[in-house]
Amino acid sequence: MTDARAEPLPEGRLPAAGDVMLRLTGEITTKGRRTRSRFQKRLVENVRDALESSGASCRLRSDWSRLYVRSDLPADRPLAHVFGIGTFSPLEAECGAELDEIVEVGRRTFGGRVAGRAFAVRARRAGQHPFSSQDVMRELGAALGTAARVDLSHPEVEVFVEVRDERALLYSSRLAGAGGLPLGVEGRAVCLLSGGFDSAVAAWMMLRRGVALDYVFCNLGGEAYQRMVLEVAEVLAARWSFGTRPTLLALDFHPVVSELRRAFRPAFQQIALKREMYRAASSIGRRLGADAIVTGEAVGQVSSQTLANLRAIDDASSLPVLRPLVGMDKEEIISRSRRIGTYDLSSRVREYCSISTGRPATAASPETVLREEQSLDAEVLARSLREAKLFDLRALDMNRVAAESVFVSAVPENAVVVDTRPLASYRGWHWKGAEHREFFDLLSEYRDLGRDRTYVLYCEFGLKSARLAELMQEAGYEAYSFLGGVKGLRNVAAGGRPVDSEAAPPRQGASVD
Repeated sequence: MTDARAEPLPEGRLPAAGDVMLRLTGEITTKGRRTRSRFQKRLVENVRDALESSGASCRLRSDWSRLYVRSDLPADRPLAHVFGIGTFSPLEAECGAELDEIVEVGRRTFGGRVAGRAFAVRARRAGQHPFSSQDVMRELGAALGTAARVDLSHPEVEVFVEVRDERALLYSSRLAGAGGLPLGVEGRAVCLLSGGFDSAVAAWMMLRRGVALDYVFCNLGGEAYQRMVLEVAEVLAARWSFGTRPTLLALDFHPVVSELRRAFRPAFQQIALKREMYRAASSIGRRLGADAIVTGEAVGQVSSQTLANLRAIDDASSLPVLRPLVGMDKEEIISRSRRIGTYDLSSRVREYCSISTGRPATAASPETVLREEQSLDAEVLARSLREAKLFDLRALDMNRVAAESVFVSAVPENAVVVDTRPLASYRGWHWKGAEHREFFDLLSEYRDLGRDRTYVLYCEFGLKSARLAELMQEAGYEAYSFLGGVKGLRNVAAGGRPVDSEAAPPRQGASVD
């Protein structure tokens, strides 16, 4: 339940566990009146979405410098992930703005907590009162100090009193908010997301600046890779995107890479790949009404990110390119990913963007790249865009995605095929070139396998191998179970059709016109 107003608590009564006071960031409070009003209105909407999407009932009240929330969720979840909040405090008592009443309520609330410990009282006021903030600190400090020691520099316990007009709020902690600007106040962009550290952190930094994001994923690695990227995107959407409904569009980029290898000399293929990704993102961005595209590039991190190469890439986008990581080093980026919550997921994502076997150009000129592009078939990228799959990230069912990403009905080129059945079954028939690793042996030893290969596992019916493939995917491997197990492979080996695709779970992604 939401309400524009929240009635004050009875005098001297402890607030409920979910009563919280939110403080706006300085970047909001320094805006002009019209802009500030718009930002605060958006912040209220985002806080409401954060609480209600977490299953909480809530009441909200806003004044010119504070938001007050009453909900049935712990204070640090999910308010710490709403951009635009500087700090917030769970309230522990509330009473009338009378000095004697403040002292008595403060003594009852904090007396036992400060006993025998060093403490400090911090007070501030807004409004007209017959007493000062110093009076509150002195009088409440004296009442609490009978069994404790005042230490303003290094207190073990801090008691805060905030007197605002006719009410006084008492609390003992100031928790850090997400900072930044309310999500959505600075328009919309699309972010090229690879699932690695860089693009996820770049996305978070733009979200923190109030930019609502949708995501474009250029898939170079198959369904298992797509699952990993969706897991990263789901964290950004479910944990950091309150107030918006972000989507991810996944494009099959294998045909695009094949066309680039045909049209470009090896030295320019990496630059060409980035240009096609920019074209894809800007095309989708225009369709979604975005004002820019966002990338995770940092100057000098890899060959395609030299300053000269970034210049050669930029004009492929019809929208402005934002690079929030441009001056950061890798350790800074990785450290930020830990705070965001994407580190563990990103750490197992393989590098798929290296498509050239030759020495890459590090100082390409725009003119040279344009000459190389003359024979490029633009229809290949256009087809990938038409066949893109759309995912609603706030409604994503990762269990379903996991099931979809496990099965294949064809053996990818250069994949390692592994027969997980007993040795006698393997000797009776196996896929040509298949390695033999019994299920329970591989279950305990799969982490010894190299991560630079694609694995297709099979068993009698494809179910045990599916569980093993799922575990391998969770550990960062590109691993699959062949749909239908031995029967499915026998059909393919004999030149027949794969097992009916209806035996596999339905797909999460829907085609985009």
